[in-house]
Amino acid sequence: MAALVVTGARIATMRGGRYSIVEKGAVRCVDGRIEAVGADVAARAGDEVIDAAGALVTPGLIDCHTHLVYAGDRTHDFEMRMAGKSYADIAKAGGGIVSTVKATRTASDAQLRKASARRLASLMASGATTVEVKSGYGLDAGNELRCLRIARQLAADRAVSISTTLLAAHAVPPEFAGRADAYVDEVCSIVARAASEKLADAVDAFCESIAFTPAQVRRVFEAARKHGLRVKLHADQLSDSGGAALAAEFGAVSADHLEHTSEAGIAALAKAGTVAVMLPGAFYFLRETKVPPVELLRRHGVPMAVATDCNPGTSPLTSLPTAMNMACTLFNMTPEEALAGTTIHAAKALGLDDRGTIEAGKRADLAIWEVELPAHLAWQIAGLAPRAVLSLAGT
Repeated sequence: MAALVVTGARIATMRGGRYSIVEKGAVRCVDGRIEAVGADVAARAGDEVIDAAGALVTPGLIDCHTHLVYAGDRTHDFEMRMAGKSYADIAKAGGGIVSTVKATRTASDAQLRKASARRLASLMASGATTVEVKSGYGLDAGNELRCLRIARQLAADRAVSISTTLLAAHAVPPEFAGRADAYVDEVCSIVARAASEKLADAVDAFCESIAFTPAQVRRVFEAARKHGLRVKLHADQLSDSGGAALAAEFGAVSADHLEHTSEAGIAALAKAGTVAVMLPGAFYFLRETKVPPVELLRRHGVPMAVATDCNPGTSPLTSLPTAMNMACTLFNMTPEEALAGTTIHAAKALGLDDRGTIEAGKRADLAIWEVELPAHLAWQIAGLAPRAVLSLAGT
């Protein structure tokens, strides 16, 4: 059977979350899957061969937390922030998530697809082969489901896999002002529709004083459980609201942000097998000072993923290598942890066990980089792009 074989490579397989380098190795791919990897793998007659010529080969990168589908921008929010206003101040002044909701609701499907595709193209150019896309800027049934459909459509004719997440519990929309519990009722009905129409792979929520209480999030998660959807949570970003423990209680695939999580919350994540997703772009953009408890996460053995959190208000970032650099410089993660965070652990944060490492049986998602050492991927601040990206398994 003819195959595609990448030869002459230094391969960072990322097995076990380590570089696990294979020197002068090759990767043989058949029917969108990795058939073999190693120094003794050779091309056969009729195979298509790509000579890496000593370049580094990694798994295709995985962005496990984005808010890619939205309209408009939030430059006014940025100006307010530079003038000293807080995240909460901006939200109270009519900015923040609700302003993006207004722009998204009025945009046409074509406008949303075009803007979202541009952001996706930037992520793919930085090495991404799998991208999670959340809703959360519709905040009503019609627009939330519309955004999920558009997210699904983004994978058409592109060498990328899209995982969709319903984030209707992102903020309370204006029409439900002062009636958050009533809006949670609406969110639970949207969960049911997203599940029945097979538009979402998971359900997320924003558990915070300016968003939803743990009791309200619990109701959303119970609806997700009822309809067989995985859960994840924006947890403890601005305060310790008990989000990590709540995520762990429901067996969440990930708990994201975690700047204010207590050690008890981290212990709960470890017991539940939940991935901690580090989002240094938002930390940087918001000029936060409370660093996520990375050392405690290490000590308790909680796997750490790294993602862009691409969104219009707090992390307009579309480069995973840049997110890796930020994770190292701002959070003191190691370059090896950062690469694991955008490969093996990012896959786990999406509940996907068929990618994230270069091993037999995994998806043939590969990135070829003109660098000698894998640490270079986290060392360079910006502008780094792979020589080639292979995503042969389709969506």
